[in-house]
Amino acid sequence: MRGLWRKLLGREEVPAEVAGRLAPDERVLATAELGAGRHLVVTSLGMWLPADDGPRLLGWHLVSKAGWQGGTLTLVEAQEIETLGGAVLITDLPPQRLRLTGPGRVPESVQARVEGSIRSRHHRELPGGGAWFVQRKVPGRDGVVLQVRPDPGTDEAAVRQVAADVARSLGLS
Repeated sequence: MRGLWRKLLGREEVPAEVAGRLAPDERVLATAELGAGRHLVVTSLGMWLPADDGPRLLGWHLVSKAGWQGGTLTLVEAQEIETLGGAVLITDLPPQRLRLTGPGRVPESVQARVEGSIRSRHHRELPGGGAWFVQRKVPGRDGVVLQVRPDPGTDEAAVRQVAADVARSLGLS
């Protein structure tokens, strides 16, 4: 009966492996099975991804890209490398491909949350290449974070200097 009420109210069933890990104010938006008893859980704070030592939360501000095609959700996770005066240098990890059985609202929820976390973005040419400067909302925190993703081959010293200057001009440092 409880499952019926959840469906009627548009609420998702929370898989047991994630239920005890949710923050008090974290809302479940969508879930999907990945097979072998594993689940992807989309919440207001991020995505709970399966891991060997239990599910881990990937915050929306660390999802660089997400795409949906042919039953597979492809995620590109950003890794924070260094903080420079209010700016965070990031690099993209290799894409993860998650085959969803019965995706439900997961693709739409992921797309909306990733795009919704971005406040502004622009690309700036720099010596040897360029860099993306993206201001993003961090779930559960006030304000924004300035993420800087250099293109391959871009002069590292130039990236660091410009990132610190931009963060200072935005009042983030």
